[in-house]
Amino acid sequence: MTTATVGKHDRHRLVEKLKTVNWKGIAGGLAVAAIPLAFISIFFLYPVGSIVWRGLAPDGTIDIGPIKRVVTDPDLRQIAWFTLWQAAVSTVATLLIAMPGAYVLSHYKFRGRSLIRAAVTIPLILPTVVVGVAFLSLAGPGGAMGVNLKGTIWIILIAHMFYNYAVVVRTVGGLWGHLDPRLEEAARALGANRFQAFRRVTLPLLRPAIGAAASIVFLFSFTSFGVILILGGARRVTLEVEIYRQTAELLNLPVAAALAVTQLLGVFLILTLYSRYQNKRSVTLNLRPSSEVEKRPVHLGQKLVLAANLLLMAGLLFVPLAVLVKRSLTTEQGLGFGYYTRLSDPGASSVLAVAPTEALKNSLTFALIAALIALFVGGLAASIVGYKKSRTTQWFDALLMLPLGTSAVTVGFGFLIALDSGILDLRSKTIIIPLAHALVALPFVIRVMVPIIQSIDNNLRESAAVLGASPIRVWREIDLPIVAKAGLVGAGFAAAVSLGEFGATAFIVRPNITTLPVAIFRLLSRPGAVNFGMAMAMSVVLMVVTGLVMLGVEHFRAGDVGTF
Repeated sequence: MTTATVGKHDRHRLVEKLKTVNWKGIAGGLAVAAIPLAFISIFFLYPVGSIVWRGLAPDGTIDIGPIKRVVTDPDLRQIAWFTLWQAAVSTVATLLIAMPGAYVLSHYKFRGRSLIRAAVTIPLILPTVVVGVAFLSLAGPGGAMGVNLKGTIWIILIAHMFYNYAVVVRTVGGLWGHLDPRLEEAARALGANRFQAFRRVTLPLLRPAIGAAASIVFLFSFTSFGVILILGGARRVTLEVEIYRQTAELLNLPVAAALAVTQLLGVFLILTLYSRYQNKRSVTLNLRPSSEVEKRPVHLGQKLVLAANLLLMAGLLFVPLAVLVKRSLTTEQGLGFGYYTRLSDPGASSVLAVAPTEALKNSLTFALIAALIALFVGGLAASIVGYKKSRTTQWFDALLMLPLGTSAVTVGFGFLIALDSGILDLRSKTIIIPLAHALVALPFVIRVMVPIIQSIDNNLRESAAVLGASPIRVWREIDLPIVAKAGLVGAGFAAAVSLGEFGATAFIVRPNITTLPVAIFRLLSRPGAVNFGMAMAMSVVLMVVTGLVMLGVEHFRAGDVGTF
């Protein structure tokens, strides 16, 4: 066979292969992916890229002066160092205190466990402003504990443990409750004691989940804003708080941009290290139903472990919220709803530049709009990631997850300096607030929907197709009922995120159009017992509203679909 013949044969094979390619499917996939790509490019990559450009080229030419100042200025170096080590200590402390709770809630059956498991999650979805106010009422000036810890590292660490406890319980406990108990039993039969069996058998299997939980806790602590701003005072400042101060108070955009670049590099490094760790530690597991793992505490030692963890959960998670409610009801005339009634007084409007009821209405409106945007964009993105498994979709998924690892303050700052011209001149438009909230909530919607889509049994689709159903009808009858429920759950999470969002909103909100978290912070920034009491009352209102949203999420939760 000649070379020309071989070449002609190869071209023929290529032509035949191209004929078999589903070009309509590819075109449809690109059309579906276009909207999420456009959204993430316009409202994330462009604003963040603008921050990088503003930091390195404030006058159109590259200038690393602001970066040099961040590196050489001892005060800014101290802020970066404090941001790093407080996040590391918060992560270690949270793991140490939450790992026993993860074991208890995943292994012991006892009355009220489901309620406690749900209640443990409440702090995770509470707005950071509410968390800060709760601890301020507990251990701040005139707090219930009788000691003022405001401005100390201790109140920051405790608040971070409070906020991130559920991350460890959900992430590690979710895996721990499905590990085959016979593995440890075999190790014990071979002579290992309980600690050796845990260290050599269980711990290596838990390392991927522990690494995932640790990375999330570290990121949340590294980019902490509301908690640090309220509890840290002037002495404890993180990169997040300093970006806000340089922008909102000092109007020093080059330094703020350089700090944002520094923070982005830190977040990128964290995510890279975590990805490498996960690749090395990932193992194939024979997961068992939770019914094979759970047991009732029978021995005295088991009962003491259960009691100790329940007391710890009560003290760490529920006491701050109870104190917050009590402080909101403690007026100068005694217990009552005086601070709540003051929220409707005209005087409150003069302090906040907007009536508290108007702030509540704004928060609910923005939450609804943000949820709809996040559900639409996230639903399209989840369909690409969930239905098309390839290296391209993996990169697509990673791109859409970037806002999860980027601080809300950086997002808000990017909106402030980037969306200011042409058709993207949104700084004076109210829609900019729910757009920022939707961007922050987008990864939550995708993470909720993708596992559900991937868990749908393909045999159901094939059986329906064999019976004559068209692809559209197959999707409508099989996929849609399950995906729709997951979408409602994702939309609920997006609404909860929007209700509590403070970091990005603090940059882009206008005085006459504000949200509840920003209104709470404004009240806390003003002296006086009345302003503090009104902040407590507004925090309780926000906590209740967010809790009601999460109850709705639990109502529509898709059960065991896509889980172990």
